[in-house]
Amino acid sequence: MAESDGQERTEEATPRRRQQAKEKGQVARSKELASVSVLVAGSVALMWFGNTLARDLFTMMSRLFSLSREEVFDMTKLLDIASGAIIAVVLPLMLILIMLFISALFGAAGLGGIQFSAEAARPKLNKLNPLSGLKRMFGMQSWVELLKSILKVVLVAGVAFSLIQSYQHDLFQLSLDIFPQNIFHALDILLNFVLLISCSLLVVVAIDIPFQIWQHANQLKMSKQEVKDEYKETEGKPEVKGRIRMLQREAAQRRMMADVPQADVIVTNPEHFSVALRYKQGTDKAPVVVAKGVDHIAMKIREVARENDIYIVPVPPLARALYHTTELEQEIPDQLFVAVAQVLAYVFQLKQYRKKGGKRPVLDEDTMNIPPDMTY
Repeated sequence: MAESDGQERTEEATPRRRQQAKEKGQVARSKELASVSVLVAGSVALMWFGNTLARDLFTMMSRLFSLSREEVFDMTKLLDIASGAIIAVVLPLMLILIMLFISALFGAAGLGGIQFSAEAARPKLNKLNPLSGLKRMFGMQSWVELLKSILKVVLVAGVAFSLIQSYQHDLFQLSLDIFPQNIFHALDILLNFVLLISCSLLVVVAIDIPFQIWQHANQLKMSKQEVKDEYKETEGKPEVKGRIRMLQREAAQRRMMADVPQADVIVTNPEHFSVALRYKQGTDKAPVVVAKGVDHIAMKIREVARENDIYIVPVPPLARALYHTTELEQEIPDQLFVAVAQVLAYVFQLKQYRKKGGKRPVLDEDTMNIPPDMTY
């Protein structure tokens, strides 16, 4: 893990830190879960298939120890007898081994999942350092392992003693049973002992799993400086991000200014706001905002409008309402249709006035209906 330059690690690991640790094979693992899973599964497998295996072994040994003189000196018969006896034992033995393999796989992957990491498999020279070894010997992990070992010994001894007390009658009965029934009876008792003792170790597993999760999370903790450095690496330095945002704004403004010549009218609050509206009959269902801005941008919009002979109409309440309620390339809100229609009609009348003359049209702002919730 990365060093924290002596700073105290108080921050929880970031998702990137956890992902990097996972790629290196550094995940929470519980050896107790894996070993107890194998013990319990092995005990269950022996209870399921042990009787069959014991009988097959008994039959095999009985057959091999009762060979006739003719069979002993006939290699063909001897091989047939041996192979037949072994084949009879293979099936229950394979079933037991398969259950052990599956339990070992799921027990190891039960905490942390299945991970393949080439980096975790590489030899690490720091593990050969005697000082590091002494540190591990007297570290928290060593004390926890010692406590777990003591707990396992106490559990196994306590459960074994209580089982012996409970099975006293059955144990004494073994000497009175007839051979080979006493052998199978003894195996049943032994398997019960093994299963119950193995299950008692689940107490250790229940303690070890939360500890391993806590320890792993604690090892991945980061200092405040590490969190800041990682943020800079992933998100970029604030200066660079600010520069990128500025360039993006400039590019957006250039695109917006390029759309201003398409506008039919510029609605302004003479000092601060400018909103360019486009309405093409047959194309636009409603007037569309193609550009808007405040202060310097508002002035630039008005400059481009003058260069392209676009009408500039000062209607402060409508300009503010359009600016705050409508985004670029969006149609105006329904509540502003009437007011915008009055402005567009006024522009049309101005065009007619320029062509034909007559009485100059006047826009009556008092008759414009701007909803109170849109007055800014």
